[in-house]
Amino acid sequence: MGGKKALREEVVRRFPLSYEKYIEVFGGGGWVLFHKPPGNDFEVYNDRNSLLSNLFRCVRDKPDLLINALKYVLNSREDFDRARLALRRRRSTDIQRAAWFYQVIRQSYAAALTSFASQPHDLWRDFPLIWKAHRRLADVVVENQDFETLIRHYDGPATFFYCDPPYHTTEGYYQNIGEDGFKERDHIRLRNALLSMEGKFLLSYNDDVFIRDLYDEPGIQIEPVTRLNNIRQRYDPNCQFSELLIANYDMAERGRATAQFDLFEMEREF
Repeated sequence: MGGKKALREEVVRRFPLSYEKYIEVFGGGGWVLFHKPPGNDFEVYNDRNSLLSNLFRCVRDKPDLLINALKYVLNSREDFDRARLALRRRRSTDIQRAAWFYQVIRQSYAAALTSFASQPHDLWRDFPLIWKAHRRLADVVVENQDFETLIRHYDGPATFFYCDPPYHTTEGYYQNIGEDGFKERDHIRLRNALLSMEGKFLLSYNDDVFIRDLYDEPGIQIEPVTRLNNIRQRYDPNCQFSELLIANYDMAERGRATAQFDLFEMEREF
């Protein structure tokens, strides 16, 4: 529901002009991290869901073993259900858990991990993608921390945090296998952590009265944006979803800098 595939360009365009550390607090599928150009900044991917953080570590460190574990996966309801149940086991290798989790993501309806999608999908076609992700993640630190602990650990004047927390009032959707839900008190706890930090933050949320009121503070910018609805677009290709981008810095700086650069290039051409 909160995947940033359709909004990743708008998010990256609003990054601050300079920072030394980039911390993705609610990493999820990593759409923004993989879209963000790699540079000289120190990068951290974090997700409290241990299945996600384990998958990203295995892609980064053991892509060959992960691919071997996926080579003979069947695209069938029985195999899908078997993998879902297997994820509940406490005794399994990190590679086996990553392979089961990847299979369930790829074969579930809307990647919700709950029901078999009944759609053809050749996992072998994903293997080049896994190798590309491995190369991109080579220097990325993968964490599995509570957001407040993570923010406190990495905060500093040169740190930039991108946060894409569970949407308000839809938190139940994010209660994946073996993980606790995100409560209203956690939205408030996140606000308190962000407003007291030294660094900069960019936050994406669903457009919600509670969230607008929560961040109605001096020095905080709130910008409404829209994107394609990830789930409903298969029925209505023009279906839009309203979101908010919230920051403790001027989000227009990047746009002004880009416009000035483009203008400079035009002047050179003439």
